[in-house]
Amino acid sequence: MTKILCALSGGVDSSVAAQLLQEQGHEVIGVFMRNGVAENGGGSKKKSCCSASDARDASRVADALGIPFFALDFEDEFAEIIEQFVQEYRRGRTPSPCVHCNQDLKFGHLVTLARKLGAEGIATGHYARMREGRMFRPRDREKDQTYFLFGVDPEVLNMLSFPLGDLTKAEVRELAEKGGLSTAQKPESMEICFVPGGDYRKLLVERGGLSPGRFVDLEGRDLGPHLGVEAFTVGQRRGLPALGTPHYVIRIHPETREVVLGPREALRVLGFEVEGLVWHGSRPQASERILVQIRARHKAAWCRFVGSRGGGFVELEEAQEAVTPGQAAVFYNKEGMVLGGGWIGLGASLGNSA
Repeated sequence: MTKILCALSGGVDSSVAAQLLQEQGHEVIGVFMRNGVAENGGGSKKKSCCSASDARDASRVADALGIPFFALDFEDEFAEIIEQFVQEYRRGRTPSPCVHCNQDLKFGHLVTLARKLGAEGIATGHYARMREGRMFRPRDREKDQTYFLFGVDPEVLNMLSFPLGDLTKAEVRELAEKGGLSTAQKPESMEICFVPGGDYRKLLVERGGLSPGRFVDLEGRDLGPHLGVEAFTVGQRRGLPALGTPHYVIRIHPETREVVLGPREALRVLGFEVEGLVWHGSRPQASERILVQIRARHKAAWCRFVGSRGGGFVELEEAQEAVTPGQAAVFYNKEGMVLGGGWIGLGASLGNSA
């Protein structure tokens, strides 16, 4: 028996993770992390995580399993994640707040609490696998969450377990039903938890407004006004002026408030800058062929990394579209092991096109 701290989000995945750990004979302690964000009262079936109702659901699961339960308040720390989100858009970047939350808040605090409570390990309901202190993609590739976990401190990996790594989502719901868990049929958390309506621009307006400017083409010709550079992301097609042919956001220049538009082929690049790297082992050699994933739903592409442990350049074997500054770039080997990752730099969309 091992004492394990299990993060309970109030959803079915973390509920079943705790259930499985208990069935395996571990002493399980549940913890819910409050973010201080008011719950959306719109009644949408697409719920965001970490709301007051989620805390109640997590508490009910802990009661049903008969395990100790803690609800901790991280409102101040989470406010920094929200402010970072806002500032990234103002810098012409597209943030990944869930990655930052895992990297900068959740796992560090979970480790601290685990040590205070004498727990030897920590577990979550993420879809990933751990093998000998290294993180791998899960069996259910449709639910793969390793992209969001690359930034976890490598020193924490030896304490981590992901009980759902060898299960599919359907199997998880079936286990929850058999276990009589109240979260068995709870809808997925589909939205950013502090943007419950799905429109992040409303948050930016509340936090100081948008920065209007001009649309321009690749040659710098004026194409008309826009309401704010923060309302756009590289690769975006919707919400653009009618120009007679399909066009996309190619680059964003916050200093001049210009949003550069162009044809789809202009989105394709053969290389991009990456910064703020975290490696889960030794840095790959420049000659080593590895895979990089540039979005949560992107099919990883073969590449080579050239640079240092802190930053460098990714050389792609085949051109990829919409390499977006501010998003994570996560590296894997051919067996699906996470090698590490970093953040796509502002120079990303300026790479060699093909």
